[in-house]
Amino acid sequence: MRGQAINLFQLGVDVAKAKLDCVLRLPDGKRRHKVVENSPAGFQALRVWLDKQGVQAVHVCMEATGTYWEAVAEFLADVESITVSVVNPAQIKAFGASQRVRTKTDKADAKLIALFCCERRPAPWQAPAPAERALRALALRLEAPHTMRTQESNRFDVARPAVQDSIAQHIAWLDKEIETIIQTIHDHIDNDPSLRDKPRLLDSVPGLGERTIAVLLAFYATPERFGNARQAVAFTGLDPRQHESGSSVKGKPRLSKIGHTFLRKALYIPAMVTLYRTNCGKQFRSRLAASGKPPMLIIGAMMRKLIHVAYAVLKSRKSFDPAMHGA
Repeated sequence: MRGQAINLFQLGVDVAKAKLDCVLRLPDGKRRHKVVENSPAGFQALRVWLDKQGVQAVHVCMEATGTYWEAVAEFLADVESITVSVVNPAQIKAFGASQRVRTKTDKADAKLIALFCCERRPAPWQAPAPAERALRALALRLEAPHTMRTQESNRFDVARPAVQDSIAQHIAWLDKEIETIIQTIHDHIDNDPSLRDKPRLLDSVPGLGERTIAVLLAFYATPERFGNARQAVAFTGLDPRQHESGSSVKGKPRLSKIGHTFLRKALYIPAMVTLYRTNCGKQFRSRLAASGKPPMLIIGAMMRKLIHVAYAVLKSRKSFDPAMHGA
């Protein structure tokens, strides 16, 4: 771990949309509390505050909840003297239960995360490369005009004639904006040596289209960031969650949904296409349906399988082989 030998300080960060509650654990066990904005200005203010506390090296820990943690994690990971760990919220919850923590506030959560960091020493998180960060920003940006276009198209069908021209003009502008962002994504991938050859690998996977390929590259272009395919799946929240106890409690398996919502949304349509329009997908659907699996569970299983396959082709740098999937 970077700087592990001299990491005498631990910083627990409770992340919210607008602010970061930070608790710094000192070598003598005492704590300092600081609240900053969840923004670039707030990140810089946090770094200045750490310097004032005499912190030369620090291990920072935060939960992977939603997407609000990503910017601060990337900012801190770029600082040589800072080690960043991003952990599953379930780990913090279980640790809190073991500590018999009863108070639930942002400050208390940050304090608990700092204690977890001190005692458990979680593995460091590897930040995505700058090219991936830019591609991720573009992929997320593309979602906004697509969503607005759908909304405007729905309004147009029921709108009064007096406003239809205005809606039509807005739709035309959104179409141009979508084309511009798509072209920017193409140029970004083509001009970056680390990304240029990877769309071809993902294009070999049945059911994946141009837009989904860009999204997958934005998050998985460097598969080595994940220890294995299961971790790549867990990042999306598509890993199954079991709830069984003894012989009486037999809960139905569900998706954990502790992961990136945008990725799950982006994979839904490709999963449907794969299940109903490709040979390997049809065989996959028939096999699960024959064993009594309901339709929604089958869709979730295919979304999970697509991550497994995408991870495999990117890591092996070999195109999808239908023979390995029963097709």
